Amino acid sequence: MKIVARTIPPRSAWMLEQAGVHPLLARLYAARGVQTREELDDGLARLLAPDGLRGAHEAALLLADAIRDDKRLCIVADYDCDGATACAVALRGLRLLGAKHVSYLVPDRVVDGYGLTPPIAERVAATGADVLITVDNGIASVEGVAAAKARGLAVLVTDHHLPGPALPAADVLVNPNQPDCGFDSKSIAGVGVMFYVLLALRSELRARGVFDLPAAAGPPQGGRASPSGGGEAHEVASRGVGRPQPKLDVLLPLVALGTVADVVKLDANNRRLVAQGLRRIRAGVMPAGVAALFKAAGRNAAAATTFDFGFALGPRINAAGRLADMTLGIECLTTDDSARAEELARMLDGINRERRDIEGGMRDQALLLAESLFDEDGSETPRAAISVFDADFHEGVVGIVASRIKDRYHRPTFVFAASGAPGKEHELKGSGRSIPGFHLRDALDLVAKRHPGVLLRFGGHAMAAGCTVAEEHFETFERALAQVAAEWLDAASLTRRLDTDGPLAPEYLRVDLVDTLHREVWGQGFAPPTFSEEVEVISQRLVGEKHLALKLRHKGQPVDGIWFGHTEPLPPRVVIAFRLDADEWQGVRRVRFLVEGAEI
Repeated sequence: MKIVARTIPPRSAWMLEQAGVHPLLARLYAARGVQTREELDDGLARLLAPDGLRGAHEAALLLADAIRDDKRLCIVADYDCDGATACAVALRGLRLLGAKHVSYLVPDRVVDGYGLTPPIAERVAATGADVLITVDNGIASVEGVAAAKARGLAVLVTDHHLPGPALPAADVLVNPNQPDCGFDSKSIAGVGVMFYVLLALRSELRARGVFDLPAAAGPPQGGRASPSGGGEAHEVASRGVGRPQPKLDVLLPLVALGTVADVVKLDANNRRLVAQGLRRIRAGVMPAGVAALFKAAGRNAAAATTFDFGFALGPRINAAGRLADMTLGIECLTTDDSARAEELARMLDGINRERRDIEGGMRDQALLLAESLFDEDGSETPRAAISVFDADFHEGVVGIVASRIKDRYHRPTFVFAASGAPGKEHELKGSGRSIPGFHLRDALDLVAKRHPGVLLRFGGHAMAAGCTVAEEHFETFERALAQVAAEWLDAASLTRRLDTDGPLAPEYLRVDLVDTLHREVWGQGFAPPTFSEEVEVISQRLVGEKHLALKLRHKGQPVDGIWFGHTEPLPPRVVIAFRLDADEWQGVRRVRFLVEGAEI
């Protein structure tokens, strides 16, 4: 591992500090590309306008007509947290805006696979639906959309994934990554795309006189979209005729949860969506299911952080799609019955515990398989990418295990399991995770071109992707992916690099500053603060047989530390990378270092 301190532009840091930003935060923000305090404004008025999202206006027209004509709408969701929150946002939002007949369907991970397939389209048609709406999927569902259209359904695709060579022939496509879309936030999550469609729909309904602006909203301001009822791009058709427009900001806690859980890049617009969601949760304004998930996870909603979304709530929602039925997660997020929400949250918590048990066994076996690719001394790997398969692996957990292996060896990694779908037992379903500099979906595309027929299906992003191969072609895929990795990655790329914010001044070892840092919005592309410098190791011991508890001396001050998942002892003096945490013991809160890595 190589620990590298980020460059901190001194002028940007100085300007932020002069504008009233705390000196430590000014330094952290400047290192992440922030130059002015205005960029840190997370107000609703600063959100990008929906009219910049290609297809949003057309989607609003389609949905407004469907609501007017009392048509039946059916949402086809994905089975991860982004898909579940997007489905919940669609259900809640469409009902708020007047839709009377809204249902949903979630494909089964094992039986149906991902996305809108022809069989799923047939099932939607069988419900009597008139309009099919995808959330967090559909951009690659060429055959599924065609099947839906053949059954007379109008199809609205809302997605954020990268499109393939052909776009589906839907009535409307809303995806910031489709050709000719100028929306600035290309990293918006699926739940964010659906939220923007609802903003556009409300604006269209207001233009038709269905809704009136709240009296306190004031005159519309062109180009801005305020979820709570402020200015939007359209003028009201006739004031005083319609009923007061619903406030869509009640959906922001769900938007924030799905955005963080999907590990999309937290660009400025995504950070604002997340910040607004966190603000409402901390104030106690959230769906009953979100509150219940905080309780089940043992987290304090009043002090909610992005870490809670990513490591507590998100995994509990995801567990339903991995091992059970994602309808449990969606029902938890859509019910307004607190008792029912707590019951569902407890069920999700239990499923997540089961997921962790399965993951632990799979991870150990996968590590053994990966280690077999290494030389005896463990210093090198003969391949620049890792692909492993075991007949006992559970396909619902392969993505998590791939992430663990990738973190361990800093190699693009695919983990495969045998398909559990009837009649497809000969197929292997794989999930991959990548490292910087290796675009996983593009790599799969190259493998498919070089070895026609090996990949039955594939798709995804730069850092995460999925694919299906026949079991007989697994070794061909393994070699082919490793060959692409060897061509695209050099020795520097294959060395794990941990970017940090450099040394931490001793005056910042304060619990109140830890709380300040935790309240900020951190995540993918806007990394949480991580510091690095040499410390003295006073004592160390194993806790729970797999964590290293430390007594350290940092610039003359004693401080506790812990390195989760690490068991090897440290030398008396060592350069570590660490995050700040506050540990409580006998009612006293103290600063603690969470060690992320060390140069040993």
